Formats: sequence, structure tokens, C-alpha cells
Amino acid sequence: MRSSTPADLAGRCRGCYLPLALCLCAEAPRVDTRTDVLVIRHHKETHKSTNTARIAGLALKRCRIVPYGAPGVAFEPSVLAEPNTWIVFPEAPAPAPDAPPPERLVILDGSWAQARRMYQRIPGLLRLPGIALPPPAPDTRRLRQPPHPYGMSTVEAIAGALALLEGEEVARPLYALHELMIDRVLSCRGLGPSHDEGDDA
Repeated sequence: MRSSTPADLAGRCRGCYLPLALCLCAEAPRVDTRTDVLVIRHHKETHKSTNTARIAGLALKRCRIVPYGAPGVAFEPSVLAEPNTWIVFPEAPAPAPDAPPPERLVILDGSWAQARRMYQRIPGLLRLPGIALPPPAPDTRRLRQPPHPYGMSTVEAIAGALALLEGEEVARPLYALHELMIDRVLSCRGLGPSHDEGDDA
């Protein structure tokens, strides 16, 4: 099911995009990390209430979200110029065995097809070393059904990468926030919290 957020956000929170009665902003944790997170978000994701980059931005102190692909708006590749930057993407080359941990992670936020196109088209991404996360369990709760076995929501990808780099205790609040978002969105749709649908980034 596609999210249908009003263009003027009437009755919606401007932070999480959920209906005001279901706003989760006050419940979002504040997660401090050693690693910076740069989310490149496809412009078609910007106003979707199911976009999980938005809640990642609420929770992570060191998270920046930049847009990509909006008509008439050029992407500035200089945002990728920082040294020791890795990307979270299954097709990215593995880092050298003796490489130090990354100082920054790049996450591509969009559908699987959008993320692949961004990976292939944005200058500089193909040369970045990457983290390839294992596919999520088939019974993972979702808001959108990914067409690829490695598909997952953006906040799940961030949490998975941070778990590898900084430990599960850093990732745990992000996974919990994702579960809370699923509950709230399903409640908004009139579905019980146990209903399972699917979610990709």
C-alpha cells in the first residue's frame, strides 16, 4: 500500500509525517554515534509517511539527509568528498582487510530500483568501499514489500551497519523506533499492530 500524505501535511506532524495523534517524535531516541551518516534520499521518497530516513534523522545526532533527482535540482557530488567514507550497499566492493573503520556511512534511500540507479549514476559512489548486510529474515515486519531479498528499510540498513561497526547496543534503539513506526502507520491505516505487509528503502 502506498502512503498518501497530504501535500500540505494537514493534520500531520511536520517531523515524522504521521497524524498528529500518532506522532512519534517525542518517543524517538537520541542516538550518539562515532560514525557520521549521510543519507542520499530519492526525491520521490521525500513526502512519503513510510519513509524511514526521516525517523533515522530524528534519532541520530550525526545524520544528514540530502535530496537527489528532483527536477531542476542538480546533485552536488562534493558531499561525498570526505575521506574514509563507506557505502552500505550489497554490490559495493569490500574494504581492504587492514582498512580503519569508516568515519562516515552513505545510505541510499529509495526503492530498490531507485537505489540501484543512484548507485550507478552518482559520481563517486562506485569507488567507495562498502558494507554488505545479510538479507533480513523473511518474516521481518515491513510497511512495503521489497522486490529484492536484500531489500530493507533505510533505518534498518543504518542500524545494521552501526551494529557491525559500533555494537548492537547502538543499533537497538533504531530497530525499536522502526517497530514503533510500523505500529503507528498500521494503526493509521486501521490495521492491527500484528498485521504484516512489507517495507523497503
